[in-house]
Amino acid sequence: MTNKKQKLELTWIGKDEELKLEPRILIEDPSKSYGDKSSENMLIHGDNLLALKALEQDFAGKIKCIYIDPPFNTGAAFEHYDDSVEHSTWLSLMKSRLDFFEKLLSNDGSIFIHLDDNESDYLKVLMDETFGRKNFIARVTIDARSPSAFSTVNPGVFKASEYILWYAKDKTNFSENSMRIKRQPDYAYNKWLNNPDEPCSEWTFKSIADAYDQAPKPRTNRPDKLLEHFNSFIVNNAQHIWRPTEISDTGAGRATVETKMQSLKNPEKVFKVERNGHDPVYILNGSQISFYSKNVHEIDGELSATTFLTNIWSDIAWEGIANEGGVKFKKGKKPEKLIKRCFDLASTKNDWVLDSFLGSGTTAAVAHKMERKYIGIELGEHADTHCLTRLKGIVDGTDQSGISKSINWKGGGGFKFYNLAPSLLRRDTFGNFVIDENYNANMLAAAMCKHEGFKFYPDETLYWKHGKSTETDFIFVTTGFITAEQLDKVHSEMKTGESLLICAKAYAPECENHFANITIKKIPQMILGRCEFGKDNYDLNIIKATEAEAEESNEE
Repeated sequence: MTNKKQKLELTWIGKDEELKLEPRILIEDPSKSYGDKSSENMLIHGDNLLALKALEQDFAGKIKCIYIDPPFNTGAAFEHYDDSVEHSTWLSLMKSRLDFFEKLLSNDGSIFIHLDDNESDYLKVLMDETFGRKNFIARVTIDARSPSAFSTVNPGVFKASEYILWYAKDKTNFSENSMRIKRQPDYAYNKWLNNPDEPCSEWTFKSIADAYDQAPKPRTNRPDKLLEHFNSFIVNNAQHIWRPTEISDTGAGRATVETKMQSLKNPEKVFKVERNGHDPVYILNGSQISFYSKNVHEIDGELSATTFLTNIWSDIAWEGIANEGGVKFKKGKKPEKLIKRCFDLASTKNDWVLDSFLGSGTTAAVAHKMERKYIGIELGEHADTHCLTRLKGIVDGTDQSGISKSINWKGGGGFKFYNLAPSLLRRDTFGNFVIDENYNANMLAAAMCKHEGFKFYPDETLYWKHGKSTETDFIFVTTGFITAEQLDKVHSEMKTGESLLICAKAYAPECENHFANITIKKIPQMILGRCEFGKDNYDLNIIKATEAEAEESNEE
């Protein structure tokens, strides 16, 4: 008999391999940053796992919503990356990133991961393990493509669906926003109230067909135009339109049930039941009068017939998205409207959102237009060719594709462009680790702050205060030689209760243990062995396909 706690988990070769990631710094490229200089929005060019590590210190617990569209692992080569990864390698790629997502999400945050059926079931188990099965919100099925003559030459069931797995960081703290979507009017609402503004005792009724017969008609005989006009008539007159619905003797309130019985004894008379904090209930002939106005709402600036959103999304058009944002991204683009729906469900204005597989920049584009603060990460060259170009058009207001017109986007805002810094250490000609020559004094200080868990925050007057971990614990980074006399000078400027870590390339032997509240360490020796230096890519061979592979994939 064993007391060891066991759990259900997905296992594969390489799962427990520990990645010793270097905590890199991010370097802004002012020539590519654009728009409002005070903007906090971030476009990051570099390996997304290293970038997530770089964000961990400043953004842990701050991201409200994450949407990612990772490689589907379909076995087909694409123009901008090779989407064919051995199964266990793909799982390892996702696990390492899921661990960071869980750390970055706020306690009331959530994550959407978009996949097809090649890996979605395996990812569901992996996400249960990472986020907890109790924090599963929904599996959304998306109608992503329609069969055509070209795509259905092979017999069998045509695969039209894709999926989004949606998890909360902590479901007890999470609250999703309610949402309705457009639909054709419900023709079961076929009765008309002539005088809704009169007391209910004076209401008179007729059929909706009779009411429509008396309304002005369009000058056309086209059936589609006539139906469109009739649908508009329903939407614009929803306060007149109703249907009878059954009143449950067990589910309705006592007053409503009693009034129902009274109504059955008094046919053709309308009864009204007042309810504290709720709309009144109107009853006729033992049934509730249900008005269609409850199903009419404004969506994308237009009054529409609506229904509640379900976990099957078949109302988002994928045709025409190739030109969204003014950039091409074959087989990898997602509709702006799809990302907007995710953000509408799980975030509000000024919340932080993140996409670490940015691709053509759709997530950042939608976040910008919806006034979310965003972080977009992209390793490939299309961080420049696609994402940067697309976001500039949004800031300028020239991009009127996607959701721009529905939300009346006119431009504005801005973003900062960052590159992932090179590895702090490199090997010299003798195979020894040395500080990379690309690091200036400020970069080195910022990098060492990250390595030692300090916040880079240089003091305006005291040169030896480069950062702090608490209000009394500081760090000083220098490439100079530290002497005992210099140490005495620094100590004289320290306040009671303060402590200091000095990271220096070299120092005099007597500096060690010179003061109880000053620790001195030698760089780079102090950080050797902590992480993997010199590795710039953890994409596990998800790289740009050759032109021949891309052409072959397109032909297939």
